[in-house]
Amino acid sequence: MPSAVVNDPARASSGIAGLDDVLSGGFVRRRLYLIEGVPGSGKTTLAVQFLLEGVRAGEPVLYVTLSETAEELRSVADSHGWSFDGLEIRELTPPEAALDPEEQNTLFHPSEVELASTTKLILADVERLKPTRLVFDSLSELRLLAGSALRYRRQILALKQFFSTRDCTVLLLDDMTATDHDLQMQSIAHGVVLLEQLNPEYGAERRRLRVVKYRGVKFRGGFHDYVIDRGGLVVFPRLVAAEHRQPAVHAKLPSDIPELDALLGGGIEEGTSTLIVGAAGTGKSTLAAQFAAAAAGRGDHAALFLFDESPATLLARCAQLKLNVATPLSEGRITLQQIDPAELTPGEFTHHIRQAVTERNAKIIVIDSLNGYLNAMPAERHLTIQLHELLMYLGQMGVATILVGAQQGLVGSQMTTPVDASYLADAVVLLRYFEHRGEVRQSISVMKKRGSRHERTLREFRLDGGRISVGRPLREFRGVLTGVPEFDERIQNPEEA
Repeated sequence: MPSAVVNDPARASSGIAGLDDVLSGGFVRRRLYLIEGVPGSGKTTLAVQFLLEGVRAGEPVLYVTLSETAEELRSVADSHGWSFDGLEIRELTPPEAALDPEEQNTLFHPSEVELASTTKLILADVERLKPTRLVFDSLSELRLLAGSALRYRRQILALKQFFSTRDCTVLLLDDMTATDHDLQMQSIAHGVVLLEQLNPEYGAERRRLRVVKYRGVKFRGGFHDYVIDRGGLVVFPRLVAAEHRQPAVHAKLPSDIPELDALLGGGIEEGTSTLIVGAAGTGKSTLAAQFAAAAAGRGDHAALFLFDESPATLLARCAQLKLNVATPLSEGRITLQQIDPAELTPGEFTHHIRQAVTERNAKIIVIDSLNGYLNAMPAERHLTIQLHELLMYLGQMGVATILVGAQQGLVGSQMTTPVDASYLADAVVLLRYFEHRGEVRQSISVMKKRGSRHERTLREFRLDGGRISVGRPLREFRGVLTGVPEFDERIQNPEEA
């Protein structure tokens, strides 16, 4: 969830909690702001939310439109379930008579006639309504009416001065359709918010925003994902782990399987991350579910985010192994959420994880798998940075994170991992197949564990007989990790001696 923003009377809330968080409370009043974005990026929706927030606060507001009709704006409101009661719309689109050639003026340039009359109408409305919030849509029309860059800049500067003396906060919308995108407006405006729309090769479009400038305010920099749902824009501020530092607690979280806990030195710890890596079918997801079920049995909450598997399939497999996940799921101690990487932005995914931590006090977070998480990223080079920030945040919140990573290949030493997160994780649990006397078996070992002791042995890992079982150390084998070990019957297991 976005961090709480103090209600400051000197700020005009945007009506979007996430955007207020990015702007450190909202827009400073009596200033002029530029909202830039290509058509379809959500500028009009943002502007209407800004005005409706003013209506809720009992403020007079005005929407001046040069590019859309009032009817088109009301259709936008209907699609979001909004009411325009209390919102004044001034429509300055060209009348139908403008299509008549006999009505068109050929003696004077539009900048000498239309710009002056348009400006006069706007100022008259401002004097009549005395709005504290105003939206001007859009600058493209005003730029064309001005005719020259000098006249356009002077007109904007005059409007800026006019509104600043009338206790009015102004949003200017620019659809960036000009052939040459100049920076004149960015230099004039007190703040600039850029809305971007990305179109990946597969999946839905993705949107993100960035505060280009905000004079005198320490805003949250970088790109922030947002979506347009029924009800308006929802902004997901970029996660900054350093803002969530808490006293460290490292209590053990056992799995309730004694042999596995012995292998891990008592279990996994709060505030740490554990990577479970192995080939497909070795039991990675089931092992992660075991820790979640054990946490639920202690009364804690666990949240599982599934990229590669449906919740129904996971529940069915857990039921076959007598792993009780269904009961705590129905009681709210476990939550399962299937993630579609083609539809979800990285920022929205992080938002869901933060909700599980802050609203449901989750002690264990499972991300299954990192391969699916990679596909949700706009570019591979960003994965490690975002994952590092997420793990830092969860660690500082005292949450134990379990990451599931699938390796390419089944047996042998040439197996690879598409996402190398082993150096980020505090513990690495390795599951491998190995062959013994014509039978495929599985082994489990702890390759790394920061901050606590653990076994260095390899144990057999089985998912049969209606349960999860971890066997004794495989001391009579050599080369288990190669997949084709050598068996030495002369080596007697000390546990059998």
